[in-house]
Amino acid sequence: MAQKEVNIRNKKARFEYHLLDFYTAGMQLTGTEIKSIRKSKASILEAYCVFDRGEVWIRNMHITEYENGSFYNHKPRTDRKLLLNKKEIKQIEKFLMVKGNTLIPLKLFLSEKGWAKLEIACAQGKKLHDKRQDLKAKDDRREMDRALKK
Repeated sequence: MAQKEVNIRNKKARFEYHLLDFYTAGMQLTGTEIKSIRKSKASILEAYCVFDRGEVWIRNMHITEYENGSFYNHKPRTDRKLLLNKKEIKQIEKFLMVKGNTLIPLKLFLSEKGWAKLEIACAQGKKLHDKRQDLKAKDDRREMDRALKK
């Protein structure tokens, strides 16, 4: 099955958060949702994950309606269930008990079998001075690369 590479990223996540643990989760989707994802018509920039009644859900993820979906089409911003092992769910639940911790999506991609997968990370928000240090380090690396290039 030849298919286009789908790689939808949350570029702000690494700048806004300290990323601690990473998980890869499947998603429970309908037919029109997966067709839109295969056409790269999704966004996880404003999305976040929540723990609710023993399950992990992703909220505010936008998947554009499938143009040929007719009345079977899905709603663009609904809660979608993430498929994880019980052990992973318990680890996430324990992590989210601490104030200031959150669960954010990093990357939406298709597996080798064609299933939609979501890479999520347990994260803590960065302070303003941490963000400034990251920008300074990035500028320093850029300057060193320019000096080495000449």
